[in-house]
Amino acid sequence: MIKEANSPSYTIDKKILKRFNQGQTIFGRMLHDDEADFYRKGMYDNIEKILSKHQHGYSRVEFAKVMGAWAVYNYFHKAFSWKKLTGANNVMNKPILKKHPIVRSVDMSREVKEIAKMYGASLVGITRINHCWIYSHDRNGKPIEIPEEYKFAIVMAVRMDSAAIRTSPTFLACTETGLGYSRMAFCIGCMAEFIRSLGYKAIPMCNDTALSVPMAIDAGLGELGRNGLLITPEYGSCVRLCKVFTNLSLKIDKPIEFGVTEFCKKCKKCAEACEADAIQMEEEQSFKIACPSNNLGILRWAVNHDKCYKFWIENGGDCSNCIAACPFFPASNQHLGKDI
Repeated sequence: MIKEANSPSYTIDKKILKRFNQGQTIFGRMLHDDEADFYRKGMYDNIEKILSKHQHGYSRVEFAKVMGAWAVYNYFHKAFSWKKLTGANNVMNKPILKKHPIVRSVDMSREVKEIAKMYGASLVGITRINHCWIYSHDRNGKPIEIPEEYKFAIVMAVRMDSAAIRTSPTFLACTETGLGYSRMAFCIGCMAEFIRSLGYKAIPMCNDTALSVPMAIDAGLGELGRNGLLITPEYGSCVRLCKVFTNLSLKIDKPIEFGVTEFCKKCKKCAEACEADAIQMEEEQSFKIACPSNNLGILRWAVNHDKCYKFWIENGGDCSNCIAACPFFPASNQHLGKDI
């Protein structure tokens, strides 16, 4: 049963919780942490060896599909621009119009949600920005500061093809992950330009700049699961998250609760499905961390991202076993839940 909540379902220790450094994430440590045993080891380093085994789901053509799927995310850098885009591949001049007045935030919010789904979002929620969830620094050590005029975050979930994810950890599932990220880049790029065309400011982001899962929880899209991912009522964890910060005046959504924590205490199917043994089996959550890529001060089942990423290197691609094993995983690509 889904119900609105007056506060997010997560528990934090405000004395310990600090803004997390993105350099401490797996991909930041892969680049800069020379003490990590995966330092400078890329996910595709062993690809020729993997392809030579001729295993089902790991062919040369299937790997090419993975590379193609990531193309928009990897190369459409302007999707992540903090400023209005320039250098359009279009002969038409863009009109410069006056700022669009916002009469009622609730009406603008409804418009934003409709346009987000038009651009490819499956779910969308709005929350006031909690600066605790903004990274302190980016992967290269540059401080991240969001101007105070940005008050709202539009958080979007892009659903993935459940049949493809069910083949995890093969390259077909990896292709769907790449498509998810490319759809995210498309979605945030379009949403940011929509907002700028109204005369307001927008900062688009995927996994960069701020933590996606807690912001999605704040925006009423779902709850935190044992697998360390957002679990939505509609699609389980079979989604990718992106967001846009803005100074556009919007009406915020309330968090929701539908019993994820209590369910995860007993279920443990994601932990059983994890080939890297990266997900905890303990029944109760704790504030303990499992690796340096965990933030301090959050009550949860901390995932050992070191083990997870090392399996990705061995596999030649990312893994979605924990997503596919979750009972909230959609049986098909049909919308299973209801709009909140």
